[in-house]
Amino acid sequence: MGRYARQFQDRRWFPASPRSLARAEGWYHRFGELSLLISWAPIIGDPLTVLAGVFRLPWWRALAWIVVAKGARYAVVLLLAQQWLVPLCQ
Repeated sequence: MGRYARQFQDRRWFPASPRSLARAEGWYHRFGELSLLISWAPIIGDPLTVLAGVFRLPWWRALAWIVVAKGARYAVVLLLAQQWLVPLCQ
């Protein structure tokens, strides 16, 4: 989604102001693609993935970081569920 978003940045309905887009670009360039490791987080994760598209991170690298982050999240969820729920079911 983010890959083609910049072509609409001059439109009135575009959700980000030029100032906030420049601030996000500075933040993204400071932390780079490793920032996608927190894409598992509920509120900030989705905007990070959109920013990766806006700033033209190759899709295969973005996908790799997102899979690692979200895979780790669900591995922890499954581990916790196994620890806490399995004893309750026995």
